[in-house]
Amino acid sequence: MKSKAPKEVIDRLEKLKKIIEYHRHLYHTEDKPEITDEAYDSLLKEFESIENQYTELKSDDSPSKRVGGEPLKEFVKVSHEIKQWSFDDIFDFDELKKWNEKVGNFIDKAGLSNEKVEYCCELKIDGLKAILTYKDGKLIQAATRGDGEIGEDVTQNVSTIKSVPLDLRATDLSIVKTANISNSIVPDILIAVGEIWIGKKDLEIINEIRKKNGEALFANSRNLAAGSLRQLDPKITAARNLDSFIYDIDKYEIQNNGIKNDDQKVFNILNSQSDEIKMLAKLGFKTNSYYKVFDNLGDVQSFYEEWTKKRHSLDYELDGIVIKINSRKIQNALGYTGKSPRWGVAYKFPAEQVTTILEDIVFQIGRTGVITPVAVLRPVRVAGSVVSRATLHNEDEIKRLDIRIGDTVILQKAGDVIPDIVEVLKELRNKDSKPFKWPKHIQACGGDGSIERVPGEAAWRCVSNDSFEQQKRKFHYFTSKKCFNIDGLGPQILNQLLDAGLISSFDDIFTLKKGDLLALPRFAEKSVENLLNAIEKARSITLPRLIASLSIPQVGEETAYDIAKHFNNIEKISITNKEDFESIRGVGPTVAQSISSWFKDEDNKKLIKNLLKHINLIEEKNTNQGRTLMGKSFVFTGSLVAIDRNEGQRLVRINGGDISNSVSKKTSYVVAGDEAGSKLDKARELGVKVITEEEFLNMVKD
Repeated sequence: MKSKAPKEVIDRLEKLKKIIEYHRHLYHTEDKPEITDEAYDSLLKEFESIENQYTELKSDDSPSKRVGGEPLKEFVKVSHEIKQWSFDDIFDFDELKKWNEKVGNFIDKAGLSNEKVEYCCELKIDGLKAILTYKDGKLIQAATRGDGEIGEDVTQNVSTIKSVPLDLRATDLSIVKTANISNSIVPDILIAVGEIWIGKKDLEIINEIRKKNGEALFANSRNLAAGSLRQLDPKITAARNLDSFIYDIDKYEIQNNGIKNDDQKVFNILNSQSDEIKMLAKLGFKTNSYYKVFDNLGDVQSFYEEWTKKRHSLDYELDGIVIKINSRKIQNALGYTGKSPRWGVAYKFPAEQVTTILEDIVFQIGRTGVITPVAVLRPVRVAGSVVSRATLHNEDEIKRLDIRIGDTVILQKAGDVIPDIVEVLKELRNKDSKPFKWPKHIQACGGDGSIERVPGEAAWRCVSNDSFEQQKRKFHYFTSKKCFNIDGLGPQILNQLLDAGLISSFDDIFTLKKGDLLALPRFAEKSVENLLNAIEKARSITLPRLIASLSIPQVGEETAYDIAKHFNNIEKISITNKEDFESIRGVGPTVAQSISSWFKDEDNKKLIKNLLKHINLIEEKNTNQGRTLMGKSFVFTGSLVAIDRNEGQRLVRINGGDISNSVSKKTSYVVAGDEAGSKLDKARELGVKVITEEEFLNMVKD
């Protein structure tokens, strides 16, 4: 029968299969990943979505049916008595609800609809799975997962891990209500499953040593844990401070001890997953104490969101939570699919790296005429939100990546960082793809659309500096929070005003009347009144904000503050020459020339003169006369709740401190809000002090 799938889909599936198998082998077998777990998961998810759409393309050797990787040749092979599974992944609340619906359907079919459904939620440790076998209470074998059926014997190496007991504690079975046992016992046979991991601090120490020795660095703590556990020399493993969390019992058997025949396999009468964790702790295993049991999905989602924010606070890596139906009775009824238990699922944290397709490259004209290439992407969820755009920075970056329309790319977004393309997966590239050609003209630039490369830089800019696109972006910036902060005068309304010809210069904003605004679509009396009040309030502004608002080429928020601090007078600035601007700390010849040229322009002189008729320049309010932050450098990262970021930066400046957008050894403090990403990791790596919003506010209060 002829396949219903188009040829391009079949070709795509084959390419995906090859690249997934390549990276699976590197990750699971060699412990030398070339891409992140998240990027790998993203490729696998696309593969599975194609299989689900075109079921005739499914095959017995499909990557979607694989559990792990094949064992290394150097280790003795171990056949698992109990097959090892991996959980299916979900990535948002909608997928969680769909999984729960499937679970509910299976429960109904099994005739267990009267059973209480609870969810045991555990942290998903990003380490290496280990299967531990005990006989008469003694560790006799430790194995890796391998392909789920055959793993590697790593008993000697696991024996060096201090948190793994070599001898089990004798314990009573009080948590197993149906077991009629009062004395403490040790199981005759126990198979326990858990995760071997290594701390972030240990990763830093080991990488620092390897760096000094000129050795390759470990990409992450999971990679280090896997590499350490699979050493041929147990002394190397012992020196690496590995740790463990054990979370499952695959088999628990005791004989005699006065147990009734029908209770001889205690494992079968453990009531729940939470019972298993308690039993493991009693036996002497290290278990993770952060698990919780809930009876509704709302609490499960809250637990997930809580750990999404707190994940970086622990010394071990997490990549999500694991949700298991707590009841053993329901688990047994639900059973397994070809590779996963139906009764459990892995709820992954928002991926900071995913794969998607580059569908086009368009150009954005900035307020100073600088041209930024923008990638138009097939919409994809990354770091908790769906994105369809990413900056490509400049022509040089496009050439460096050799990025082409139609390419499969790795997209990265962490915390408050703008989405960025970090790699092109060229193995998935179409045969007929062509290198991207930088244009010679861009219509949105105005004039004849001519563009030119900025001398000494990688950037291109419009030759004409008065295009409508530039004008709009200048107005957007002028009214933004960083500048005049006119509440209610956002990009859409500004575009309406510009299109209607009601404003053409910044000072026109302050001459708008009620009748002007009522003539615009969707404007009513109340909304007009609110906007006019916001404009009136914005008439009072500090000198740094005024300078920043003017869109002077090369002048951002920090440079504007330095200029204002140096001269403290707009009239002085207007007549200052290039050499005097160069005397300001951080202002070089190029920036100085740009500022000087801008203020000498007749149109700009007129703009300043007209603006000063409508605004009042005010002093920065200094809430702390002691200048307690003098000489201190601050970086803000994450989602701030207690204070607006712009206000926080303002408080740093008026108290003598400096603001930076990147973390370095010179940074004094990193103020971290919720979902802080790479900047927080960098601070910890460099030993920079991290403080909360509340701690920062205590530093600048009266």
